[in-house]
Amino acid sequence: MTAEQPIHKQPEPTKSELEILQVLWAHGPSTVRFVNDQLNEQKRAVQYTSTLKLMQIMVEKQMLDRDESSMKHIYSAALEEQKTKGLLLDRFVDSMFNGSASSLMMQLLGNKKTSKKELQAMKDLLDKMEDGKK
Repeated sequence: MTAEQPIHKQPEPTKSELEILQVLWAHGPSTVRFVNDQLNEQKRAVQYTSTLKLMQIMVEKQMLDRDESSMKHIYSAALEEQKTKGLLLDRFVDSMFNGSASSLMMQLLGNKKTSKKELQAMKDLLDKMEDGKK
């Protein structure tokens, strides 16, 4: 018999932590300076020291890994992108739409202009899901 592994609950990133993770997911392992520059270009004005402190906290929370083997520390995402996005989406659907993915889709389709190409992709996905259930 094997002992069961303890379940390690993945931490839920805050909005600021998610912004940092998105930079690292898109660009790979990076310095604090690079991440801070990206945040300033993409999001809003952020002080270098604020980014550094938050990334240090994220290492403590096991959201980031830090390579200290060179003079410039290199940070990388310790959380998997798809798993994290799936977790956040599940929590969002649960809290905002009582767990109903179809209610979320109806809201999205009602609020945005959806192109014919996007609609066709959704239809194709639904067809594949239907075929998988048969």
